[in-house]
Amino acid sequence: MTILSPADRAHNSPFSAQPANMPERRPFARLPTDVSPVNYALWLKPDLVDFTFEGKVEARVQVSRPATNQIVMNCADIDIISASFASGGKEINATGFNYQNEDEKVTLSFPSALQAGSGILKIDFVGELNDKMKGFYRSKYITPTGEVRFAAVTQFEATDARRAFPCWDEPAIKATFDITLIVPKDRVALSNMNVIDRKPYPDDDNLLEIKFATTPIMSTYLVAFVVGEYDFVESQSSDGVTVRVYTPVGKAEQGKFALEVATKTLPFYKDYFNVPYPLPKIDLIAIADFAAGAMENWGLVTYRETALLIDPKNSCSSSRQWVALVVGHELAHQWFGNLVTMEWWTHLWLNEGFASWIEYLCVDHCFPDYDIWTQFVSADYTRALELDALDNSHPIEVNVGHPSEVDEIFDAISYSKGASVIRMLHNYIGDEDFRKGMNIYLTKFQHKNASTEDLWDCLEEASGKPVAAVMSSWTKQMGFPIIVVDQEQHGEDSVLKISQKKFCASGPFNGETCPNWMVPISICTSEDPSRPKLTMLLDSPETTVTISNLGPSQWVKINPGTVGFYRIQYSSTMLDSLLPGIRDLTLPPVDRLGLQNDLFSLLHKQADMQEEKNRIERVLGAISDAELTQKVLAFALSVCVAHFFSCR
Repeated sequence: MTILSPADRAHNSPFSAQPANMPERRPFARLPTDVSPVNYALWLKPDLVDFTFEGKVEARVQVSRPATNQIVMNCADIDIISASFASGGKEINATGFNYQNEDEKVTLSFPSALQAGSGILKIDFVGELNDKMKGFYRSKYITPTGEVRFAAVTQFEATDARRAFPCWDEPAIKATFDITLIVPKDRVALSNMNVIDRKPYPDDDNLLEIKFATTPIMSTYLVAFVVGEYDFVESQSSDGVTVRVYTPVGKAEQGKFALEVATKTLPFYKDYFNVPYPLPKIDLIAIADFAAGAMENWGLVTYRETALLIDPKNSCSSSRQWVALVVGHELAHQWFGNLVTMEWWTHLWLNEGFASWIEYLCVDHCFPDYDIWTQFVSADYTRALELDALDNSHPIEVNVGHPSEVDEIFDAISYSKGASVIRMLHNYIGDEDFRKGMNIYLTKFQHKNASTEDLWDCLEEASGKPVAAVMSSWTKQMGFPIIVVDQEQHGEDSVLKISQKKFCASGPFNGETCPNWMVPISICTSEDPSRPKLTMLLDSPETTVTISNLGPSQWVKINPGTVGFYRIQYSSTMLDSLLPGIRDLTLPPVDRLGLQNDLFSLLHKQADMQEEKNRIERVLGAISDAELTQKVLAFALSVCVAHFFSCR
């Protein structure tokens, strides 16, 4: 979802691991809980000429502490004109608005204590259709005739709904929304839900008043509305959900591929989670000015034009795969993120890491000819290993206090490493138990909020495996291990000595205490390279395992499918035994890729240079012609030598 899209990751995104020395954190307190919203009736009238908007909100609230005479809400770049509170047949006007601009809050003060129970908070306000590409903002586009015009669009994640209307802008403070837009009658108006009423606006014949159905209970960051000029293509999923893809005028043809992906994807997720999509429609729309790759607003998903549109005549295959992944990512969030939402931004990594993994599962189901998992290893898995081996990496799960810190964790560690460890977890517990656990989680917490630990508990319940303990070792500490493997033949049995130590790009780990991981390890042999012969959980620095009835002529491969998030260092004998499987291609492409990648990663010490050069020559010689081997090897060694001398 937002800052780092699957498209960015697949196309050499400039994002990297964040520095270990974070800036000093600002003090922060979450909103008081003495007044909480139940429903927002929101009315907005954008002006696409002067770039302002008028608004009013009538929020049905619950007052739990009767002694309070204040309401604290989020508010940013909005001027409140008036506010009142009605309860028990009495209405009192606010006597003051105290803006805390640095914390993006406003305190509404009333002349007497608010009555406990249900009440109606009414606020009239005005704001700017800004040019910051966040909140309620203006998006410039050019019509087919060359005229410059503007649309009014939204981008609220993480904390920018407060720029469109005063609200309780925290993910755990959910409510329902009744949205009404006053818009020019020649413009398209969209929101999360379907239109239930459309009528002329009484004060201006050129405007329409468009009312949308009540949303499910949801977080403010998922609210969305768009006003502009668009064409669309439409279909229905096999589950009866209306799917539309909105495009710039004259480009409807370019929305057909995304429409195909969406109509295939919705039923896949419904079946996978065993939970139906709860809205009657879903719209996907291409926005001209859009900072994020895409955003999973419930029922109205917004995209960069390049992440949604495919020219059937000119777009290449990689662009189609990119669009398929982004659509798969955002539609996964309709369940994982929207139906069940993280309790606080600390758990954002799970939202994004999960969607960044399951997008590939979905695309592999819908388009098996893409061989998409090999591309996952190339684009996400390898990228995450490279970044997480650096000394300035950070754990996947980072505690977030002030919302201004959220952007710091929208990086390749949250997305790509997050996706990689979820993939490893899925492989560890198996698809059937994983699906059962996801169903337990989504059913138990639907329309509510949950934490990372809640998901681990549900997956543990379904699988009977120590999910929480395993995953904590991967999410709460930075880095990953290198698995060192040696092999001895004892008659017809093969004995493997397996150990782990922290892998560092800068050289051997030299800290006082070497961290350990609970490492799910799979082992396959030349008997059946596609299926593990043995699986185990390495929860200690080293262990020994025996593979029965494995002759000396057969090879052993650790981590089939390149699923485990670790590097592997084989003994020279084991590496040599793998060469026949590389030459005759019985070792699958993703395993050949992982093997080669691990070997290159070991070129980090000058003393090992000749030994590693020889090892890589043997592997590359098995899969490439001589000229290509020399070019690749020369490049790898030149990079390594340059790095060594630059660090002296």
